[in-house]
Amino acid sequence: MSESVSSARTVGHDTPNAVHRRLPAAKRERARYATMAVFFIAGMLYASWGVHVPTVRDKFHLSPGSLSIALLAVAVGSIVAMLTNGSWIARVGTRRACLAGGIGMTICGALILVAPFYWLLLVVLALFGFSMATLDVAMNAEASAVEEALERPIMSSLHGMFSVGGMAGAAAGGALLAHGMPPEAHLALASVVSVIVLLVSMPAVLPHVPHADDVHGGRSSSNRWRSKALWALGGLALIALIAEGAMYDWATVYMRDVVLATPALSSAAYAAFTGGMAAGRFGGDAVRARFGAPQLIFASAALAFIGMVAALLLPNAVVTLAGFTLMGLGLANMMPVLFAAAARVEGVSPAEGLAQVAGLAYFGLLFGPVLIGGVAQLSTLPIGLSVVAACSALIALVGPRIMKQLKL
Repeated sequence: MSESVSSARTVGHDTPNAVHRRLPAAKRERARYATMAVFFIAGMLYASWGVHVPTVRDKFHLSPGSLSIALLAVAVGSIVAMLTNGSWIARVGTRRACLAGGIGMTICGALILVAPFYWLLLVVLALFGFSMATLDVAMNAEASAVEEALERPIMSSLHGMFSVGGMAGAAAGGALLAHGMPPEAHLALASVVSVIVLLVSMPAVLPHVPHADDVHGGRSSSNRWRSKALWALGGLALIALIAEGAMYDWATVYMRDVVLATPALSSAAYAAFTGGMAAGRFGGDAVRARFGAPQLIFASAALAFIGMVAALLLPNAVVTLAGFTLMGLGLANMMPVLFAAAARVEGVSPAEGLAQVAGLAYFGLLFGPVLIGGVAQLSTLPIGLSVVAACSALIALVGPRIMKQLKL
């Protein structure tokens, strides 16, 4: 008997949250640790791939345009998964979906550098992105369930584990490559470690309890596209990731070309931003528990705005690095709070709500760097990055109002 069917027969008309809250406290805590492990390995795997973007370029002798197409394949695969996999994850549960997405991601990750042809590389990267997005939605749906079961915010700290996994994956990859490990062996090792962590963690995740719509073939999918709440949350997520994507791609360039910093100091811009992101996520849950999601959204957006404006108005190394750190702190909790809200929208399963909001957010992540580059091409890079400040100001103005209206 499948997990979904047995759960449905056992719980009758109980909601999933009610069932999970009745589980023993020790089991709920084990589910939290298991979800932390999944977020960690997701970040580690993605960073392990990121370390090898130059390796892919050199192996296939790619021009900048061809490399861009390869990176776009990952994005396209991710967006397709966001658009199509929400209802499937809602039906089969987060345990099976995390396993499917995680194992697919590890297999594709191990194959990236052994693909013999460019066209096959594009297929592997698209499947890598598809699997990554499937894991992303599934683990965030599980995180929302654990948060509801524990009756306290934990989403930000889980996203913090993703950041820690990313930093660990990048650091370990750099160290292993520096000591002579072949790139193919590094990706294979990262994949094996990830599969082991997944298999060990999955028994501890919360049991799948289908929503009534899922059991009876209800209207969750159609409700998803008609939900004003999801479109509003997705719009905020898109704006937030325009800013975040721009920082990932343009912070180092700003330090080098505008601040006129040395190459070593310029690389610190990326570290300052990502370090602020990680630190902010581990503190975000306590702030949300104490003051609420609308207040956290406002404070976060305001902090990001102040940091960006300071970096633009006073372009020296110390102020710019401090500003980028504030940007990281400010943007750190945007997605955790919006994802937690998306998973609680009435009439839509958590997985489908997350898929829609995350899909819109991915468009922002892709569009942000291009938008900044276009504005910079027509004017200057500081004016281009002023778009980041404008995005932060817009979220500060409308974000809290949306959260309060939706009672999320």
